[in-house]
Amino acid sequence: MIETLFSLAFLTQVLRIALPYALAAMGGAITERAGVIDLALEAKLLFGAFAAAVVGHATGSPFLAVLGGLGAGMIVAAIQIFCALRLAADQVIVGVALNLLALGGTRFLLQLFYGEGANSPPVPTFGSSLLGNPILWLALVAAVALPFAIARTRWGLRLRAAGDRPDALVSVGVSPVRTRLAAALVGGALAGAGGAQLTLAVGGFVADMSGGRGYIAIAMVILAGWRPQLAALACVVVALAEAINIQLQVAAVGIPSELAQLLPYFLTLAVLIIAGGKHGRPPGSLGKL
Repeated sequence: MIETLFSLAFLTQVLRIALPYALAAMGGAITERAGVIDLALEAKLLFGAFAAAVVGHATGSPFLAVLGGLGAGMIVAAIQIFCALRLAADQVIVGVALNLLALGGTRFLLQLFYGEGANSPPVPTFGSSLLGNPILWLALVAAVALPFAIARTRWGLRLRAAGDRPDALVSVGVSPVRTRLAAALVGGALAGAGGAQLTLAVGGFVADMSGGRGYIAIAMVILAGWRPQLAALACVVVALAEAINIQLQVAAVGIPSELAQLLPYFLTLAVLIIAGGKHGRPPGSLGKL
């Protein structure tokens, strides 16, 4: 058991598990830094996973499947922004509603497209080599590029202003709504890519396969102080716990499987309790129009 935890195969497993968490967390951090509460990460993961399955099955290309996931995440983000900002709906309710829509909607679409309410047909994958998976490289580039863009570019300056002082944007003739939409589309694309990873990792879509990852990702965003690179790093720790859980079940060490499956969620809760109020300050206009 101990030798397994220090093997290259185990490290690869941790990174593969971490990708959906990390991409969703970075996407959520970008959206929230722009001032929009992003509880819809679960919906972006699920719809991204479903779109990747549909596109991958139809085209036979895992690369196009990734693009399908990206597009689905962006569509969910656009709906979220329209409801939250244009219709002035409560942002928390919008996020929860989209998550519920994703749970039932993907099952309905599975039945509509394939006559099966639980699984999609098999889709092509990138194989067992993690280095050949473009989603890994997308996550690595995002973890490096997003902090730089937020701190050093005009887009990042406007994004931070939209989250902290949207009135300052208005004073210089820039629309906070458009700025938030642009940020949400980037965040939605990242979360949708995380959903595509869920599908491509197992070669097909399974109903409810996001399994609460979106909620854990938003918890990591808060823990990281709305800094995308730290949120991604926190998600790696969660993935480590999940990988250890899998190894415990394989090794049959006597821990009930139901208890072992709670390890990632227990770790998330424990870290949040220990961190307490030590995380960074949220954007000043988070959740406000």
